[in-house]
Amino acid sequence: MLLNHHYSVAERLMRYVQIDTQSDPSSKLHPSTSKQKDLSNLLVSELKAIGINDATTDEFGYVYATIPATSSKKIPVICFCSHLDTAPDCSGTNVKPLLHANYNGLPIVLPDDETQIISVEKYPYLKNHIGKDIITASGNTLLGADDKAGVAIIMDFAQYLMLHPEILHGTIKILFTPDEEIGEGTVKLDLAKLGADFGYTLDGGKAGSFEEETFSADGVTINIEGIIAHPGDAKNKMVNAIKIAGEIVDELPKESLSPESTEGRQGFIHPLRIEGLAEKASIDFLIRDFETSKLKSHESVLQNIVEQVIAKYKGASYTFKVIEQYRNMKEILDQFPFTVSYAEEAYKRMGLPFIKEPIRGGTDGSKLSFMGLPCPNIFTGMQAIHSKQEWIGVEDMQLAVEALVQLASVWEERS
Repeated sequence: MLLNHHYSVAERLMRYVQIDTQSDPSSKLHPSTSKQKDLSNLLVSELKAIGINDATTDEFGYVYATIPATSSKKIPVICFCSHLDTAPDCSGTNVKPLLHANYNGLPIVLPDDETQIISVEKYPYLKNHIGKDIITASGNTLLGADDKAGVAIIMDFAQYLMLHPEILHGTIKILFTPDEEIGEGTVKLDLAKLGADFGYTLDGGKAGSFEEETFSADGVTINIEGIIAHPGDAKNKMVNAIKIAGEIVDELPKESLSPESTEGRQGFIHPLRIEGLAEKASIDFLIRDFETSKLKSHESVLQNIVEQVIAKYKGASYTFKVIEQYRNMKEILDQFPFTVSYAEEAYKRMGLPFIKEPIRGGTDGSKLSFMGLPCPNIFTGMQAIHSKQEWIGVEDMQLAVEALVQLASVWEERS
């Protein structure tokens, strides 16, 4: 642990999660919800209070700040990034964070909904936190550690460096983004304003984990045109688009190529949303794989299903639109292996394992890497994310603060 450092990371997290920053996938605004700016503004004021005078936020809710260099060496500018928003999957309104001091290993029954029970049987990683402090929500909402834990870690790290100018490091940039949970985290980002060469997101799980690989991702929207007629006079006339949509979903592979039947490095086709009337219907799909080339194969499987179903319905038609979402960041990070090896050295100095695992999802780092800011992902400790049973170990967050300090030192030494 860092010597003589009073960690504020748990206190910060418990404050930040009480600010509702849930993003909205149906919004066309940037940020998708204006309430995300409430946290942006608070963070800017806190950064300025610890002496980071250039801290600023913009009309889109991004927060930019600079920790000045303490080394005279020419060192690449590194950025630490977390996202402000919480997921639309579970309510983020009126979050009541609870600190469970010296966790005793017994099931935790959340007080506002006693059906929500967190136990070591369900979450084996909880065993690592027996005798330590953990934070949960109260049962009605998610906690929001995804990714306010990352925000709190970066803030505590920034405060530590500002209080300890004797630690040699290069220029460090801080970036907090809105709308990551809805895939819009980098849409309005000003990379020139950020001014970083390499980055690390703080958006990972258990202590010691490190991620340099994400899914590659496409979205597919299928629009189905049926034929409408009055239901009282519909024989041999009506072609019901809702029924066509239902049949397409029913024809999807059930033992493979679905989130519920895959793990590890296996990809999938996932129907995410279905809307419609008898005349017109649409289905949105997520297409995922670690090998970008396999996305087209999965899309061909889906399109073949659609064509076979549509062929049964005379007069029906469809459109099939593919939208690129993000790509596996490893394709970029392999060109800059030191971004990974420096992190491994930082973990080693702390006695942490270096656990490299692919993310069955994406982070802001996926987009940032392809925008010109190579950006792997560091742990925060968050567990059971996007759910009412979300929890996090305070020690994991403290370890992440130390990992950033060590990483900044490694970059300085190796430059």
